[in-house]
Amino acid sequence: MQIFLIDGIGPFFRGYERKKINWSKIPFAHLDTDGPGRHNQFYNIRQDMNEFAHHVSQQGYNAVSLDDVSHLVTHPWYEPELNTRIEVLQEEYRSLFQILQTHGLVVYLTMDMFSSTASVREKLGNSPKAINDFVAQLVDRFLTAFPEVAGVILRIGESDGLDVKDDFRSELHIRTPKMLNRFLQTILPVFEKHNKKVILRTWTVGAYSVGDLIWHRDTLARAIKDIDSYAFILSMKYGESDFFRHLPLNKSFFRTNVQKMVELQARREYEGAGEFPSFIGADYEHYARELRGANNMVGISVWCQTGGWLPFRRLAFIGKGSIWTEINAAVTLRLFRDDCTVEQALQASYPDMNLAALTQLLRLSEEVINELYYQEEFARQKLFFRRVRIPPLTGVYWNTIFINQSLRKVLRYFVKDPESCVRAGNAALGKIDDMRDQAELLGLPVDDIDFMRDTLGILALAREYYFESDDAEVCKKIKQAKKHYKKQYPKGTRYRYVIKVNFEPFKMRPQFLHWSLAILLRRKRGYRLVDQLFTVHLLALVYRLVKKRRSKLMPKFARKSAMGVDVVLR
Repeated sequence: MQIFLIDGIGPFFRGYERKKINWSKIPFAHLDTDGPGRHNQFYNIRQDMNEFAHHVSQQGYNAVSLDDVSHLVTHPWYEPELNTRIEVLQEEYRSLFQILQTHGLVVYLTMDMFSSTASVREKLGNSPKAINDFVAQLVDRFLTAFPEVAGVILRIGESDGLDVKDDFRSELHIRTPKMLNRFLQTILPVFEKHNKKVILRTWTVGAYSVGDLIWHRDTLARAIKDIDSYAFILSMKYGESDFFRHLPLNKSFFRTNVQKMVELQARREYEGAGEFPSFIGADYEHYARELRGANNMVGISVWCQTGGWLPFRRLAFIGKGSIWTEINAAVTLRLFRDDCTVEQALQASYPDMNLAALTQLLRLSEEVINELYYQEEFARQKLFFRRVRIPPLTGVYWNTIFINQSLRKVLRYFVKDPESCVRAGNAALGKIDDMRDQAELLGLPVDDIDFMRDTLGILALAREYYFESDDAEVCKKIKQAKKHYKKQYPKGTRYRYVIKVNFEPFKMRPQFLHWSLAILLRRKRGYRLVDQLFTVHLLALVYRLVKKRRSKLMPKFARKSAMGVDVVLR
């Protein structure tokens, strides 16, 4: 492996005061490009970037990713004021690139396919060829303007979230494997001309027929058919879903002959986002060993800040930092670069710490997350809905915990040994006390362990509600625990999880629920006849017909978070 890439967007979030932050991309609308505000803000960004670059280069990373190409390329079709703003960003980014280069770090820029303004969209219309040619022209202008950049990281399967208010708006333009192949054939000559890399991310959220690119071998094969270029790298998340646990390594690493990178996450967006220890050493050591059997692996891409819609705002490698994220980032690099064990990676990264205590603390954190944060019996099941592999994590959505009747009925359908599930959750909760002792011995933040116990204690109670029969008593305990949790972490003192409780009866007969789940979900990757006729096609049509009533059909978090649930049904 040659590329050890880490995302560097953290410095752009300093002073970004929103209740819940979209960590998927730099908040460009927050950047001041005029007057004294610009100079103060970018001075601080440069200072933070210098600190960040120092730390990650010392660890051994040799490349950094930043957002994004669209905001750094002027074009005659853009409004004059937008081009002026882009010119300011170009000037400021050149300073940031120089800082990174001083620390021996090469730079990659992200890019959505495709981002545009209203006026550009009007000029291009819906012609795929016109859009492909326009993007190729933008890339050429970008690489000409910034020869110091090593390449572009391309995202085609996810676009900006619903909350993004910006000069540019990205959308899902590429809808089929054939469209993706044509687009790659159009832009690859541009990268070859400049001797730069294009890193194509296979991540998708299930939209359109290209939506299963992350796991469907035929879709991927058609998308990269006849792609044979030194400039091309395929980038895949380690599993067939998002950054969750209990996922086997994606088999596509062993079935493709192109250059490949594996995407990994140090700041675990679904597991506290660095607010408490969520160590990933054992999983990543296993993946690293497996990937030794894959050909053409050229690097890793580690996310230490990117991902999720969350109020938690610790910045890795900047200021006070984010110790649990930074431990993950340090260990991840060594596991994949140095062909070592978790213990060896920890000893090399933190030679002044008590290795036995640190190893015990982190090992226990893995066990607690695996056994309590996830419900292991459910998490190990392979389930698909339409073009998406169902996440193995239930009841937790970023920083929100859901406890309700519908989830209870679904889990009772899938979990065949409920008593064991409850016992395992309570046993895992008890391990946090030992974690606290080790953290105190090591001088690591004990408050974070307390926060972990208080939060996961809610999940242990939820598990009792899901699988035990004495509803009234358990419901009472959950309500009391929620009240205590909000009192323990009042607004303004520490960002916390949101606990959404609804004990209202879920009015669906068990037989009908079981029948519905059997129709909608499948246990194999391949599409059944019912999927071809109903789940993939007819269901999407039905949803569009009732779209006006979606506020009643879908909860607000599903409609308003990220891209919204609509995208899964396209």
